[in-house]
Amino acid sequence: MTLDFMPSPSPDHPGLLIRDPYRFSDAMLLIPPVLVECLDCFDGIQGPLDLRKRLVQITGEIDLGGVDDNLIETLSGAGFLEDETFARMRGERMSEFAASPVRLPSHAGSAYPEDPGEMRDTLKLWMDGAGATAPPDDGLFAIAAPHVSPEGGWRSYRAAYGRLRPEHKDRTFVILATSHYGEPEIFGLTRKPFRTPLGDAQPDTERIDWLAAHGGPGVSMEDYCHSFEHTVELQVIFLQHALGPDVKILPILIGSFAHSIYQGGKPEDDDKVRAFFDGLGELRDRGGDNLFWVLGVDMAHMGARYHDRFEAIAGEGRMLEVESRDRARIERINSLDAEGYWDLVQQNHDDLKWCGSSPFYTFLKTAPKFKGELLHYEQWNIDEQSVVSFAGMGFTK
Repeated sequence: MTLDFMPSPSPDHPGLLIRDPYRFSDAMLLIPPVLVECLDCFDGIQGPLDLRKRLVQITGEIDLGGVDDNLIETLSGAGFLEDETFARMRGERMSEFAASPVRLPSHAGSAYPEDPGEMRDTLKLWMDGAGATAPPDDGLFAIAAPHVSPEGGWRSYRAAYGRLRPEHKDRTFVILATSHYGEPEIFGLTRKPFRTPLGDAQPDTERIDWLAAHGGPGVSMEDYCHSFEHTVELQVIFLQHALGPDVKILPILIGSFAHSIYQGGKPEDDDKVRAFFDGLGELRDRGGDNLFWVLGVDMAHMGARYHDRFEAIAGEGRMLEVESRDRARIERINSLDAEGYWDLVQQNHDDLKWCGSSPFYTFLKTAPKFKGELLHYEQWNIDEQSVVSFAGMGFTK
């Protein structure tokens, strides 16, 4: 299983915070500093005796007072060990998503307001003045926008979604979005409507079914990651604001092309990736001007939160070099240079940690020929020591 580990946000309560990003468990545990060192005993190889030995070494006490048993019971009860409790929680959550007629909002009340009226007012504030200088019909067929919290990235969202026009309303929006927790080289689909406080965005089930049938073995149908991933959801709320709540979507969560990044070669050297590119390319040809492409992508992730040994400040120090490298990649994307773009991604095994690298490459390999334009680039301190970069971009035929 995969868990998120992060330092406690409270100086008064130090330790290691643990949560389950898959939301099989809603628990959050704060492990005291003295016990953090013991967590590597839960590696599937060591057992209770190894844990007890480690605690004796740390505390210098032979009588542990049941600390070892209590730690095991606490982690198990939270669903943080691969045992029967975790298997039950996992099965229940996956069954709930499979049975649900809609994909329920996962980030309402956190990334954006839950109340419909408040949400409309907030979106109007974020989008104020958007589109005032955009051409009415310039052949726009695709945009790229962030998936970072709109609180930090609203200027880039506005730059991208401000290019949409009423005449785009009747198209199907193919959303190519990052799958942060999905398996590498896997493409996640779902037939479920996306519910937000504004209403239900409708899936283009005919095209989704076609892609599921022709996209090859890399397709994961009704991918559970859709239930909690924010990268599609945040595109949906801006689409709904611009074009109405019942906008039609084809959401695709794209896993990392990790094999190519770390082992070399092109992503399509993997049979699953190549088959999906072929299927999506054929869908593009069949759909023509009835399709509009949306990329839900962030770029670099730098600083302490992302395991760099330096503190990152937006627009300063090392982040100036990051901006230069970001812009070099953006230039390759805008010139439709898929190979040149991927060469830059592969450098140093993508030390910029672009979580949008695979959606961008998928777009480059499957979209119609285009000219790209950078509308807005920015960096944002997601915390005091860490920065995410992102942009609003537009693509015309």
